[in-house]
Amino acid sequence: MATEKQGNRALSEEELQDLVSSSDSGARNPVGNVGLFLAIVAVIWSLFQVILASPVSNLLLPGSVVNNSRQIHLAFAMFLAFAAYPALKSSPRDYIPIQDWIMSLAGVFLALYGYIFYEKIVNSGGLADNTDKWFALAGLILLFEAARRALGPAMAIIAIVFMLYVFFGASPWVPEVIRWKGASLQKAMSHMWITSEGVFGIALGVSTKFVFLFVLFGALLDKAGAGNYFIKMAFGALGHLKGGPAKAAVVGSAATGLISGSSIANVVTTGTFTIPLMKRVGFSSEQAGSVEVASSVNGQIMPPVMGAAAFLMVEYVGISYVEVITHAFLPATISYIALVYIVHLEAVKRNMPILGNRVVSMGKTIGGMAAFFAGFALLCYGVQYPVKAVVAMMPGASGLVLSALVVLAYVVLLWLAAGVDDLVPDDPNAEEVELPVVGEIYKAGLYYLLPIIVLVYFLMIEQKSPGLSAYWATSLLFVILLTQKPLKAIFRGQTNMLETFKSGVSDLWQGLIDGARNMIGIALATATAGVIVGTVTLTGVGQVMADLVEFLSGGNLILMLVMVGLLSLLLGMGLPTTANYIVVSSLMAGVVVELGAQSGLIVPLIAVHLFVFYFGIMADVTPPVGLASFAAAAVSGGDAIKTGFIAFFYSLRTVALPFVFIFNTDLLLIDVTWVQGILVFIMATIAILVFTAGTMGWFLTKNRIYESVALILIAFALFRPDFLMNRIQPPYLQIEPAELVQRLDKAKPGRELRMVVSGPDFDSGQIKETTLVLTVGPEATGQERVEAMGLMLLDEEGIVKLDEPMFGTPVSADLESFDFYADTPVQIATVSVPSDQMPKELMYIPALILLGLVVMLQRGRASREGEPA
Repeated sequence: MATEKQGNRALSEEELQDLVSSSDSGARNPVGNVGLFLAIVAVIWSLFQVILASPVSNLLLPGSVVNNSRQIHLAFAMFLAFAAYPALKSSPRDYIPIQDWIMSLAGVFLALYGYIFYEKIVNSGGLADNTDKWFALAGLILLFEAARRALGPAMAIIAIVFMLYVFFGASPWVPEVIRWKGASLQKAMSHMWITSEGVFGIALGVSTKFVFLFVLFGALLDKAGAGNYFIKMAFGALGHLKGGPAKAAVVGSAATGLISGSSIANVVTTGTFTIPLMKRVGFSSEQAGSVEVASSVNGQIMPPVMGAAAFLMVEYVGISYVEVITHAFLPATISYIALVYIVHLEAVKRNMPILGNRVVSMGKTIGGMAAFFAGFALLCYGVQYPVKAVVAMMPGASGLVLSALVVLAYVVLLWLAAGVDDLVPDDPNAEEVELPVVGEIYKAGLYYLLPIIVLVYFLMIEQKSPGLSAYWATSLLFVILLTQKPLKAIFRGQTNMLETFKSGVSDLWQGLIDGARNMIGIALATATAGVIVGTVTLTGVGQVMADLVEFLSGGNLILMLVMVGLLSLLLGMGLPTTANYIVVSSLMAGVVVELGAQSGLIVPLIAVHLFVFYFGIMADVTPPVGLASFAAAAVSGGDAIKTGFIAFFYSLRTVALPFVFIFNTDLLLIDVTWVQGILVFIMATIAILVFTAGTMGWFLTKNRIYESVALILIAFALFRPDFLMNRIQPPYLQIEPAELVQRLDKAKPGRELRMVVSGPDFDSGQIKETTLVLTVGPEATGQERVEAMGLMLLDEEGIVKLDEPMFGTPVSADLESFDFYADTPVQIATVSVPSDQMPKELMYIPALILLGLVVMLQRGRASREGEPA
């Protein structure tokens, strides 16, 4: 929107920072004592969260504070929201009006209501009384207003619609398919504000326990200077290549994604340098902005730090954070590889010039970068061995010794950094652009990698909680910010120790403020989204949504996934990624799993959550409300809508990948061996590059139409070899249900069989089907194996009926939605046992042969036409 007002001119640095602050951290910045007071509140919030995450929080904080930390977290967010975000565009920005002070203090009191009156609420059984309900209602109204200011009107409007549904769901004007009995004000307020089912539910708990520390970690790492270091390293490695500034923007934005959880801040941080240089080598304003948007938005899907949604997945899916980032790793990596390739193809198509006068081969560059990332990964992995040795030698003092070794490594790396000049941001509009030389600048920021290594080590090797891992990494950043400048001064023989120490304290102070202000919107988003989650649990609308989506999609899984993707995009036009993910996953994740089972496809829950997450981040790109696209257009001076459409085209692989990994969970590294994982990575990388070439219309030279079609088909075959193999040789053989026990007598333990169960739905009475995947157990006989699964069979004239399984047996949860006492019996419709299918990987061979033919065709044509291949 900024671009419309500015007539498509690029905004100044001051205007860009105002754009980021107005969307991410609040545009109001009072001066004088009031400004200092708000800064102190922000710093106290940050320090409170650091102490809360520490291993000694129970010693430093009263138990009541730890137990009610969600209320305190929201109280800080509410206070700062009314103080930092003006009510209207015309509201003052240099001071806080009296009404905002009143709402700030009221917000604090109402957020802390459950903490202040804890004893009274416990004595009433955790339910709201007549007094509580009015305070709770006031709290919700203030929360919605705070969310409107910080996140825009969409979040508040959606939450209000859900609240209206809670109260008026029984009204005749509500469509019958979603009608419910409604709730009283007392019951609704108790559910939404007093208990942990609504506002103070899982989402706000994740924001309190995990997300704040990661946002603070990013703010402090950026304040230390890591952002500029990553950008310079990316430009030093890639800037001299054809289309180099765009390639550097992709890699730099991926690295900056570690620091910034906001796609808008990521666009502005890296884009102010990368976009002018991209325009310089031949990218249009819109293309330059689009590359930055696509790479910045994808920073949110890049492990090990994936934004708030990753931590919510831990709670919603019930798996560890390590498993979440393991499943997310491959799609995110190949997505970035594809984006670099998109940029390369654009540069080759336009025969763009290179920047600077250095000539370095593409092979050496790729080899060097691969070696760096492999070395960094090995370092993170290898650290565990010396750590184990230290713990074994001195178990009592190992903590102190390891801390001393980290400090020693930091001092040595800082000594290396002191030997070169400090890095300062370059001017992308300078007449002569001097690209940094990696061999000369890498020493200047190697110590920035230490906090990241500590974070990855605790997350991946020690497998500590995300909150504790971020605590240790953040603690190291406290040390770095306070000491990096004084120690450099000592190593350089300078005497301005006091000034450098004051500068470090100032950096730490500002980092603590930035971390808190960046959290306002996330805290409010998770709290407000709790209203939607609370509505789902109170009304049961989730099951209604399942029936509605099944009706609209006709039971077709692909059509249903398209609808879920469109819903994510639609909601994301006004919601931040985190809130969008909470809303759509709460409503639709279970629906996809259930309808997938009815279609015979067993979809892991993590695959559905990642599907929703991917489409949620795409909303930041997609017009007409793609906020990241508007931010990029503000930097480039291009048209925001056109930038959004081009960015969406560049992000096609991010749209396609979720559909692929729903049907081929090998891409999420689910149940694969190391060898299979490596093969899947290689083939998926080839597939995404081939898909990119097919959709871009250029491979080694300009594609003919049939070549583009062939490339897309090759990509499909490499992504879904199972689809082709299943057409040649079905994976399962169907047997008569009556033969089940006899087959199980002979089956080897560990084999899987699929069973389609048909019967009346408990709620609607309609006949439905679901697919069960059952693993053959170690029991001796087929009958024992059937009983171990929880199946109670009754064979009547060839029809195998089912009795209700005992609670807690393997199949009880899958069959609980059937009515076992209706006139129509629940029965086994079909049973399928695994066939001796050939390995699906054989399908790679014809796909690669066809790819070789396309390469030969294009090489011959390119050499005849004299084009660069």
